Amino acid sequence: MTQTEESTRRARWRVTLDAHGAEQGAHLRLGEDHGALFTEDGETLLVTFEMAETIRDNGQGALPYGLQIAGREGCSQLCLYSETDGFFRVPEVFDYFDGLVDEGFFDEFDRVVFYGCGPCGYAAAAFSVCAPFSTAVLLAPLATLHPPLTRWDNRYPAMRRTDFTRRYGYAPAMLEAAEAAFIVYNPANTKDAVHASLFRSPNVTPLPTRWLGNRLDADLEDMGVLEPMLRAATRGKLTPEGFARLYRSRHRFGPWLRRFVGELVATDRPWLTGLAARAALARFDWPRFREAFAASSEALAKSGRSLPPPGPEPDPGSPQKQKEAAE
Repeated sequence: MTQTEESTRRARWRVTLDAHGAEQGAHLRLGEDHGALFTEDGETLLVTFEMAETIRDNGQGALPYGLQIAGREGCSQLCLYSETDGFFRVPEVFDYFDGLVDEGFFDEFDRVVFYGCGPCGYAAAAFSVCAPFSTAVLLAPLATLHPPLTRWDNRYPAMRRTDFTRRYGYAPAMLEAAEAAFIVYNPANTKDAVHASLFRSPNVTPLPTRWLGNRLDADLEDMGVLEPMLRAATRGKLTPEGFARLYRSRHRFGPWLRRFVGELVATDRPWLTGLAARAALARFDWPRFREAFAASSEALAKSGRSLPPPGPEPDPGSPQKQKEAAE
């Protein structure tokens, strides 16, 4: 797609948002690369930070993901979107949130939930300070990119000169007024894990999700976890136990099983590898699972051992029942 075609696509998309905002709430353009779409409904507000390109590519009707959740819950919704990986650190966004605070906008809602992933997770945490006693659901959030604190994170070179010390700067500090914050991260991703460790206030609940990929939002959505998780948060019912029940669906998620079995193979643990590969084969007849099972069985046979007969498949219940239990 040429630059002209992309510009035309963006312009048409923003016209769509203008029309939605005029009918349902408001759409404001915040400079060249940012905007805010507000949809007014119930007394709970879901605030999401999303990448504009992702909305255009994946959004239902080219509308934000948060609107999908809010619509099903009868909530109001505010989406801040960005065309860049700039972590929403621009004066126009600062001024917008300053104005919302001055107007008492967040005080009009009984419950406010902030959500974002990665750089959007950073923004969700940073701007949550505008709504004390809110809840934040953050996937792999970054704490800051202030060089003295994060020289080890070289993933965003274009952001190295951005000031993370002033307004809405250090995300963990901005979360201190929240009622609760849930940090979902993959502990095997060292950089994400270090960022997660910087969120240390008592209101923070870490939720490690080993063997997921680098796109936690995509994996959790594909597993059927993300939406019920956010819906539970908008009801004030999200708990670590509820998330754990939802996260059991990883046992039926092929990419998670592939990474899990692959790591066991790499650690040369034939007993556990055989058990895991056999369980994975019960759901996915994939060559790598067959190979892992055959290799582990052969290794066990050489030492005079064998796997026990498979027991009955546990019944985790339908995905819908799991969601209802979690919520």
